[in-house]
Amino acid sequence: MKSLQVRLAKRPKGEPTAENFDIAEAELPAVGPGQMLVRIIWLSLDPYMRGRMDDARSYAKSVEIGEVMGAGTVGQVMESNHPGYAEGDFVLGMFGWQSHVVSDGNGVRKLDPALAPLSTWVGVMGMPGLTAYVGLLDIGEPQEGETVVVSAASGAVGSVVGQLAKIKGARAVGVAGPDEKVRYVVDELGFDACVSHRSATLRDDLKAACPNGIDVYFENVGGPTLDAALSLMNPFGRIPVCGMISMYNTGPVGGDADRLPALMRRVLTDRLKIQGFIVSDRGNRHKAFMKEVGGYLREGRIKYRESITVGLENAPKTFIGLLRGENFGKQLIQVSEDPTRG
Repeated sequence: MKSLQVRLAKRPKGEPTAENFDIAEAELPAVGPGQMLVRIIWLSLDPYMRGRMDDARSYAKSVEIGEVMGAGTVGQVMESNHPGYAEGDFVLGMFGWQSHVVSDGNGVRKLDPALAPLSTWVGVMGMPGLTAYVGLLDIGEPQEGETVVVSAASGAVGSVVGQLAKIKGARAVGVAGPDEKVRYVVDELGFDACVSHRSATLRDDLKAACPNGIDVYFENVGGPTLDAALSLMNPFGRIPVCGMISMYNTGPVGGDADRLPALMRRVLTDRLKIQGFIVSDRGNRHKAFMKEVGGYLREGRIKYRESITVGLENAPKTFIGLLRGENFGKQLIQVSEDPTRG
């Protein structure tokens, strides 16, 4: 059995290009005792993967040159010598950018497609959904009647943040990109308002959308959106820091460092709480997340959207587009047929 793999060919300088990836087939070992062969169906693409392409110190190990790019995946067992898994089982695992893998079951979880569509286990029911849940509820702690603002509001994480805020009785305001995404956030997801980060009057637009200021700002992007939100934070506001996608390709450039004193003065005078978090530290919240968000999803109280690209060979191009904001909703690669879809 051979597996098509996408590997890191060289580390990017700035924005990744096709030259940073290598696509090739690799021979897989025979399935030994306690192992299983998995066919990948759904591959998740997420902004955090850009950081792992660098060799800088971070919260997770960098991908080494020549290694398969890491990612959350959903697959189906094709052959099994593992006592816990049978042929035909659907599984969730960090199998990466490849078409097939031989696994010993470590870190793998069996899925029930009757509970939710398979693709959602790397989306709203997976890491992005859990990220929204713990960041908003554990750090943001929104109270009824407060204003919650989330950047990248049409994305996999931001869309869930705003909908959870509404369920908890808060006012939800999004920041998104083109007009199509802005309309989707309000008309389909039910946010109270949404503004475009592309607007030349972003700060004024956000102020108009938040007449009572901001109590919780869920940070996904950094840059001018962060500047605009900080200017509107209410005393004792909370800022869960999930990501800084606008800086992933560039790092801190320009005069960013000079703004630190002003930021810290704002933190002091308004008694703000700013806390970064990594979802992998929050495994203890998974059971509560599954029960609560899974229930909302089945009741139709949380909606989601997927951007699907077919073919593993298209993952590099799609990932580059993701970092540019070209996706609409959760970005997935369909690596092979999903037998549960009609």
